Amino acid sequence: MGLAMLAGELEQQIKGRVLVNEPMKNHTTFRIGGPADLLVIPAEVEEIPFLLVFAERRGLPVTILGNGSNVLVRDGGIPGLVLKLRGGPKKIEVDGESLVAEAGTMMPLLAREALKYGLTGLEFMIGIPGTVGGGVVMNAGAHGGCMEQVVTQVEIFGPDRKFRRLPLMALQMGYRNSSLQGNFSYVTRVRFRLSHGDRELIKERMEQNLRYRRSKQPWNRPSAGSVFVNPQGEAAGRLLEMAGVKGLTRGGAQVAEKHANFIINKGGATAADVLALIEEMQSAVANKFGIELKREIQILGEDRICRG
Repeated sequence: MGLAMLAGELEQQIKGRVLVNEPMKNHTTFRIGGPADLLVIPAEVEEIPFLLVFAERRGLPVTILGNGSNVLVRDGGIPGLVLKLRGGPKKIEVDGESLVAEAGTMMPLLAREALKYGLTGLEFMIGIPGTVGGGVVMNAGAHGGCMEQVVTQVEIFGPDRKFRRLPLMALQMGYRNSSLQGNFSYVTRVRFRLSHGDRELIKERMEQNLRYRRSKQPWNRPSAGSVFVNPQGEAAGRLLEMAGVKGLTRGGAQVAEKHANFIINKGGATAADVLALIEEMQSAVANKFGIELKREIQILGEDRICRG
């Protein structure tokens, strides 16, 4: 069955959007990436199980995307079905000091919602351009805060086609990592435990975090955020700066002058440009310090289009 027919079948059965051969550069903060065979933005959480079963029965690989803020999509695009949560399920429920957010909720939006209720604990999220679902999977964090400090429970749809609620302990969260990575379970909702605080102080902390982020990072240019995780006891950005990679350019991609752990898209950058820079950055640090930097950015898709 061709892609157009598959898309037509999906459009008859879900409320969400279905796009065929959709350029992934339109759906990543890097503004880079070849086409997805099918890109679906579900309208509600309950559509996710249907989409996963639909893909399985038709032999389509599935890729889950949040806001596309921590990924590099290769120039050949992504085969199968891309399930994008940004723009999809984003309902938020508040009950006292407990807050439940659907996986497609943007983290800055959630932080501002907590502020409305005078709830503190999510101030670190205000400048992170990702979804709650993606943030849990990678244990996102900033400004001394991270997901494992505030998450109490995660609802997933597992490979057994059942919804399950997992406590924090089951997530085995570590630095930019959790047991949800690569285990074929899909986050649908996240429960947070916060505490009441002074609204003005919460607001001030958020504004301080945003000011700091904008002063230190190239926030006004397309990028995927930090390229590498920090080695234990070190800062990847400091190592890269000392290795002399700031300003290094390949094609339309450049190591940011403002922060050496960022690669920016100066215009027309390809995934191949970025991958070449990543290798050079790793080599420069390895040669100077004997430290092997580990990527924080997730790489998706294929090098070239070879699909029918």
